[in-house]
Amino acid sequence: MLIAFILPRVASAASEPRPLYVEGYAAQLSYAPGDEASFHVSTSAPKFAVEIARVGATREVVWKGSDLAGTEHAVPENASSHGCGWPVTFKVPVGANWRSGYYVATLRAQDGGGRYTQRGRRTAESDVHFVVRSALPGRDTKILLQLATNTYNAYNNWGGFSLYAYNGAGGNQGSRVSFHRPGGSQFARWELPFVAWAERNGIALDYAVNSDLEFRPDLLNAYRLVLSVGHDEYWSAPMRDHLEAYIGRGGNVAFFSGNSVCWQVRSEAEGQALVCWKQNYHQDPVFATGRYATLTTAWSHHLIERPENTLTGVGFLWGGYRKSHGQFMEEPAEFTVHRPEHWVFAGTDLKRGGAFGGRDTIVGYECDGCELVWRDGLPYPTGRDGTPTNFTVLSSCPARWHPNDAEWYEKWEKGRTGNAVMGVYERGGTVFTAGTTDWSHGLGKDPVVERITRNILERLGK
Repeated sequence: MLIAFILPRVASAASEPRPLYVEGYAAQLSYAPGDEASFHVSTSAPKFAVEIARVGATREVVWKGSDLAGTEHAVPENASSHGCGWPVTFKVPVGANWRSGYYVATLRAQDGGGRYTQRGRRTAESDVHFVVRSALPGRDTKILLQLATNTYNAYNNWGGFSLYAYNGAGGNQGSRVSFHRPGGSQFARWELPFVAWAERNGIALDYAVNSDLEFRPDLLNAYRLVLSVGHDEYWSAPMRDHLEAYIGRGGNVAFFSGNSVCWQVRSEAEGQALVCWKQNYHQDPVFATGRYATLTTAWSHHLIERPENTLTGVGFLWGGYRKSHGQFMEEPAEFTVHRPEHWVFAGTDLKRGGAFGGRDTIVGYECDGCELVWRDGLPYPTGRDGTPTNFTVLSSCPARWHPNDAEWYEKWEKGRTGNAVMGVYERGGTVFTAGTTDWSHGLGKDPVVERITRNILERLGK
């Protein structure tokens, strides 16, 4: 009698399913209606689909594509610093009906898994962000929101490295980051709450990105008010030059942001990358020249002699953390009012010594301040840190740096407690600063935060 033994068959490695992914980036950070937007995509799927939508108070789909041919491209070792170099995969005309705003191209791929094993519907999805500017700047609104896209890129560690060690491969910090790689948006955390609130309240905004201030400075001439919202940390010298000239001509700026204009960067590759050596400024090639104006370190560094205070009214050296990095974790993240009679507070019914914003922790996580002197119970700027002497301190809240962030700088006063400072000054135009990254978290929730925001937009944006 013959007995047949059936041995189990093991599928070969070639028959196992490969990882499914799809990701990409836009050729430019911003486009205008009539432009052709180009996208660079790498995917392990033979086909993929795309849906492009404007993201604000609602999500408005403006274009769809399906069965686009997919190709997998190699990732260069220096992708973080010099980009992926992938070819253009598809192009989309930016329609005349595409409103100015923040747009997301959602890439989607799917397959059925392996040939013999791990079978089942698999999906992969990723987003590519870009901005559409107004076809006619200033026609529909005199308010321009410039998004903190330099900061998005600085924190993006796709390819292994960002401008930070905490999320870099092997704990290493990069000094150059490319925009030509996937990932890297912080829009949803800070700017989206502001945008959604504005749109629900009938407040029209036009959009740009950080680099538009550098490479399209004439754009500013169409607007009365330029906005910075959230975490607008990385600025180039041309960005500052152009915005300060705009203020000098009578233009207004509102920094509903914190840690603003903290690090100087240099754009390279025609705006496709930015460089910032930060704490390692002595390794910046500019350092060896002895001409420090464009040295890529903190704007408040004594070698640059151009603290951010001279633009924003406040700076991170005199601010710090609140409800983050172990600083003031138990205390309320609220502002104390100093000058309730000021027009910024009109209609709020706030009193001197009163507080607001604590429920929504609007003070934090990073805050800007200035050196203060107190007279008759009221704070005034000393002006020694670059803050204009006509800067009016409206409210404040204690904040403090973490030693690991501060003590690399030889001018740092160890153990100092600073403040988040909200205030305003005039120099041709008017500049308001909230002195905190998280201001927008109170919009749609706190009537006081909403009224202050309205007061500023209505007075400075018309």
